[in-house]
Amino acid sequence: MATEHNQDLAFEIGFYEGILAEDPDFVDALVPLAEAYTKAGLSEKGLEADLRLARLCPDDPTVHYNLACSYALTGRRDEALATLERAIELGYRDAGFMLKDSDLVSLHEDERFAELIARFFPDMDLDIS
Repeated sequence: MATEHNQDLAFEIGFYEGILAEDPDFVDALVPLAEAYTKAGLSEKGLEADLRLARLCPDDPTVHYNLACSYALTGRRDEALATLERAIELGYRDAGFMLKDSDLVSLHEDERFAELIARFFPDMDLDIS
């Protein structure tokens, strides 16, 4: 089953990379490519795609949220927290998901994460488990 999943991801990555070879700024291909890279464990490539998306969509809160996740997955905690704050400032509001998102687990031990959630979502229960 895992092999089939890996083959599917490899196909998906190749498909979107092919589209982007023709049109490097095609956002509708970059979004699923970044996600596929991350699912395939290619966190650095996912980060590169998310950085491109942030340049193309500088005011998109979901793009910045995903970039924060990529930073967290690649061990860049300071960048992850700053970008997560930017995503919230731009309108990202799913605090409950932030607390449960496995991509952000590395931030849960950082007091700045709890402070960020508390500042923007003062009524939120900070049960990070």
